[in-house]
Amino acid sequence: MEFILSFIDLVLHLDKHLPVLIAEYGTWIYLALFLVIFCETGLIVTPFLPGDSLLFVTGAIAATGAMDVQWLLVLLASASFLGDNTNYWVGRLAGPKIFKSRTSRLLNPAYLEKTHQFYEKHGGKAIFLARFFPIIRTFAPFVAGMGNMHYRKFVLFSLSGSLAWVGAFVLGGYFFGNIPVIQENLTLVMLAIILLSIAPGIIGFFKSRERESRD
Repeated sequence: MEFILSFIDLVLHLDKHLPVLIAEYGTWIYLALFLVIFCETGLIVTPFLPGDSLLFVTGAIAATGAMDVQWLLVLLASASFLGDNTNYWVGRLAGPKIFKSRTSRLLNPAYLEKTHQFYEKHGGKAIFLARFFPIIRTFAPFVAGMGNMHYRKFVLFSLSGSLAWVGAFVLGGYFFGNIPVIQENLTLVMLAIILLSIAPGIIGFFKSRERESRD
């Protein structure tokens, strides 16, 4: 419980914790940020790591001169892209083994084929848009690899999605994060970012529950 509370405090008060970490670890913070974004996008076991809020806060801090915004854009977009691709290949290599059983209802090879067909039809848009949705961006590349989505197509949308996601939030923080009213309420802004990010998933969940209750 203490770890969970500490993690929540870290996410909601990144504006206070990150400057302290920068002062303590200097340029090593770039490596730490790289690893956080890589793991958040590249490992299906760590979808809980901060993403949108972390990018926004790093941009806001970069505007003060404490970090180099150009390095942040390059490193964090690279971390997102490499995480995406790692996740894709884990899914592609592990997927056929996971779905080997032909008797299990959950691990049915037919689902693998359906996933493949879905990504052949909607994959590009799904991979690009997934960057802007927590949890989904962690699992989308894994499912794309598991569904054997064409790799060149995946790379194109993964790269463009990574650039758009990192650019939007880092530059958003860089240009707007230090406006007095935003700076004074940065914790609330980050909470709003998190809520807006997960809102589509919550809405979709309740809509599916409503459809199920009608059936």
